[in-house]
Amino acid sequence: MIFVYREVRDMYMLLVGIGGFIGSVGRYCLTILMNKTAPSFPFGTLLSNVIAGFLIGFIIGAEGQTVALPEKTKTFLTVGLLGGLSTFSAFSLETVTMFENGKYVAACANILLNVGLSLISAVIGMSVARMIFK
Repeated sequence: MIFVYREVRDMYMLLVGIGGFIGSVGRYCLTILMNKTAPSFPFGTLLSNVIAGFLIGFIIGAEGQTVALPEKTKTFLTVGLLGGLSTFSAFSLETVTMFENGKYVAACANILLNVGLSLISAVIGMSVARMIFK
């Protein structure tokens, strides 16, 4: 029995790791792209967090309707992929750096935009899923 539990746990760890890798690489590429476009503000992190918020809201909203995701798929997507795509640590560091550099308005805007838009995008994602899968 313990051996079976270990295999299941190890499979979930692998799925989270693969998903996290894909999400992190996606976030890194998005950050590089956005830094070339608008280097004065961390739009890459903001966009990553907003996209992840929308997608996790969509997944949970779909599950609340008629869509039943297998637990492994849900874990891969939510904990792995979207956990790797979103980033609280980069957001925190970028905000603290802006404060340290005297960019108080930009730092406050970063806080409000990341938290506010990520929450709003999660709600929108849930609403879109509910409309689609109703």
